[in-house]
Amino acid sequence: MAYDGIRAHRPLIMGRRGAVATNHPVATQAGLDVLRAGGSAADAAVAISLTLGVVEPHMSGLGGDGFYHHWSAKTGRAETFAGTGQAPAAATVARYRAEGGVANRGPLSIQTPGKLAGLAALHAAHGAKTWGALFGAAVESAREGFAATHALRHFIGENRKIIEADATSRAIWLPGGAVPAVGTIIAQPALAATLQRLASAGAAAFFGGDVARDLAADCVDVGALVAAGDLAAVAPLLAPPIGITWRGFEVRQTPAPSMGFALLQMLRIIEAEDLGALGWGSPTLIHLMVEAKKRAFLDREAEAGRDAPDFAALLSDARRNAHAAAIGARAAHLPVRAMAEADTTYFCVVDGDGNAVSAIQSINGAFGSGVTGARTGILLNNRMSYWHLDDGHANQLAPGRRVRHTMNAPMVMKDGKPWMVFGTPGADNQVQVNFQVLVSCAVFGFDPQQALEAPRWTSSQPGQESNYPHGGEDVLTIERGFGEAAIAGLRERGHQVKVVGDLEGACSVAAIRVLENGVRMGASDPRRDGWAAAW
Repeated sequence: MAYDGIRAHRPLIMGRRGAVATNHPVATQAGLDVLRAGGSAADAAVAISLTLGVVEPHMSGLGGDGFYHHWSAKTGRAETFAGTGQAPAAATVARYRAEGGVANRGPLSIQTPGKLAGLAALHAAHGAKTWGALFGAAVESAREGFAATHALRHFIGENRKIIEADATSRAIWLPGGAVPAVGTIIAQPALAATLQRLASAGAAAFFGGDVARDLAADCVDVGALVAAGDLAAVAPLLAPPIGITWRGFEVRQTPAPSMGFALLQMLRIIEAEDLGALGWGSPTLIHLMVEAKKRAFLDREAEAGRDAPDFAALLSDARRNAHAAAIGARAAHLPVRAMAEADTTYFCVVDGDGNAVSAIQSINGAFGSGVTGARTGILLNNRMSYWHLDDGHANQLAPGRRVRHTMNAPMVMKDGKPWMVFGTPGADNQVQVNFQVLVSCAVFGFDPQQALEAPRWTSSQPGQESNYPHGGEDVLTIERGFGEAAIAGLRERGHQVKVVGDLEGACSVAAIRVLENGVRMGASDPRRDGWAAAW
């Protein structure tokens, strides 16, 4: 079934030999170039990941974390590679309680970065090109510079105070003391040199070689807690994805420490409903999905962060039935507990052999901690702000522990092969926007570009925000494109509705849909700098 009710303004990108969708045109081109040169999906993912860290620096980079979900066409095997660092050895509950709480920005918000460990493990398992051959676009973009976009200017302006607090960041992102004009060339020579060293020496240099030495010195200089021993302790997490069967599909997700299981719970809660009969965009359907999200987020808060979450129980029939039965005709007000926006980037690749990568990476908040290492040029994360200090909390801080992540990298399978690879940045909004995209495509027959340009909603509850101080208001934010009747219907059902303009909602989805005839449909989100390409 095809859906004709949503007009997409961007073309649907199609090809049969490979497709890439990322949140920046330069990164998309880097990935496509690797595919055209005979590289695998994993090779393209490495090139994209590194390039995004240069041209979309406010979202991800060497100073952050990443999750990489790979499917092999040859073996039919799916694997996830998580590159996520631990809390520094010096990061204790007592220390942060004495500080008045977990730092949200600045040096004390910096957690040990781990992205490169996951990326290198992905490449070691599935790369066809040499590691060093995949750094070209990233090194060139850092050394020669890239042109500032409207989106980059927006994020620099919104985070100006954070950037101004660090001299190295200020010199790069506020040249001459002002937000750079569109088209301004921004070069990062120190980062270019670091990337070149990693291309030659390999990822191990980041955790135990000369790059690690310089990065640890950078952290000492700025007053961060990350030390050489913390970097040396980082190792990738390799695990199979978790998943459910749903309406003839298998929906797979990244396991802990990702909170991607919340998407699977939402799908389970609504699976018995005749969604097609409710009608896309109807207040009844939106109400049902919002309430399913609220129920899933209660479990997310209670269980995510445990060293071994009981996914079997969380995704069981009994849990699904209990949640579904609790959904009423009116909006429920479910504070996660008694009483900051995070940003990330997502990309996906499907190569000519059918191998697929769903990938997400982040430095947490826009521009992370705001701190850039003077020696390495690495902009460092503010991932410490995800920790809780409460005794007994599933996500309580402990030295050497991994924090839970909103980052998730889904993949939808049908008949044993990838049907759609998709995802989005957006912190607590990620899984709920992924939820809407999947329902639009799998139930209502949207093509991926239609699904990405369609109006969307996001629900917030008191206490649900992952970033410290873990706030959140009781509000349903909805793009006006749903129409006055749907918005009025949601208000009648008791939702506290906040209406925003077209394409002004949260997240920036990238997606690739794979047809039975081998055509790869690439789609990009106009809400940021998203771009898709295929050949």
